[in-house]
Amino acid sequence: MRSADEVLLLVDLQNDFMPGGALAVARGDEIVPLVNRLARTFSHVVLTQDWHPPEHVSFAANHPGRQPFETFTLPYGEQVLWPTHCVQGTDGAALHGGLDVPHARAIIRKGHHADVDSYSAFLEADRTTPTGLAGYLRDTGVTRVWCCGLATDYCVAWTALDARAAGFDVALIEDASRAIDLNDSLALAWQQLTTAGVARVQSAEVFAGHAR
Repeated sequence: MRSADEVLLLVDLQNDFMPGGALAVARGDEIVPLVNRLARTFSHVVLTQDWHPPEHVSFAANHPGRQPFETFTLPYGEQVLWPTHCVQGTDGAALHGGLDVPHARAIIRKGHHADVDSYSAFLEADRTTPTGLAGYLRDTGVTRVWCCGLATDYCVAWTALDARAAGFDVALIEDASRAIDLNDSLALAWQQLTTAGVARVQSAEVFAGHAR
């Protein structure tokens, strides 16, 4: 088991982000067995869950004449308009049925404010509204955060960047994540992650470190 000051943060492993879902990430379901294996090497695991009200500002359907994947200017900046997804209480918002992490200590629900989107598990997209995750991790003695999930270039990357900004050592497990890659968003995300000092690792490195 990895050190008690390390946490595995599993990002948005929900039905709507899986193949066939409302905002599917290609091959997103492939990572679930690997995520389960990774989770068994950590005593501290936290899950995140997109949890939108039906009237959420990021849904293209709530902006007449707008289409999914267009950008739209909101008071806090540019916003991608998404297909309606992960609506509170729906099957699409539920965690993937194959996810087997019974020892997860917490679920951070994000995107529940109707007027602001939330990619990061630490801060809403207005970049000022905290989720409380940073304080929780500090209070439980965490110093290193390992991130993986869906999607690499949005919620996982934003989470990793904000974890780094909050003062944690951070690694993103690349092969336990999948990307949307909208308009070269994946390459841009990795550039930002590298500049911020987020380590780019593979699951084999995590297992090898666990074995030591």
